[in-house]
Amino acid sequence: MSHLQYPAPPVGPDMRPGRNAVPLSEHEQRLFDQIERSLAEDPKFASAVRASDPRFHARRRIVVAAFVIILGLALVVYGTVSSNTPLGVAGFVVMLGSAAFAMQSRRKGQAPDLHAVGGTASRRTRQTRRVGLIDRLEERWRQRPEGHR
Repeated sequence: MSHLQYPAPPVGPDMRPGRNAVPLSEHEQRLFDQIERSLAEDPKFASAVRASDPRFHARRRIVVAAFVIILGLALVVYGTVSSNTPLGVAGFVVMLGSAAFAMQSRRKGQAPDLHAVGGTASRRTRQTRRVGLIDRLEERWRQRPEGHR
């Protein structure tokens, strides 16, 4: 069984995998720079971009979750002081749910779907892959000598 090695596609600041890079003409470059400057100075555009940023929404959800955690803690304390067990349990459940919501929001905020690299938006790809026990065993099975098949 032979393994064919294909050359990796060129990658650089002007080239993206799977696409041919064509340099812009001087006129196109001037137009591009002019459009970029006008968009950077537009406050409505800036707020629209910020509103569509998943990190912005995640940060806001984390702040709300922290506030609800504090309310849950207050319910636990009040339920304990007033000997109202169901109120204390409800406060604990509120705290637990809010903490889970905050952790999920933090995870979403750290891994946005799109990110900018050198002024271009591209999909984020997973760079590292965790190799588990099953993956290692499968790889060993595939790599075993031909005589043992």
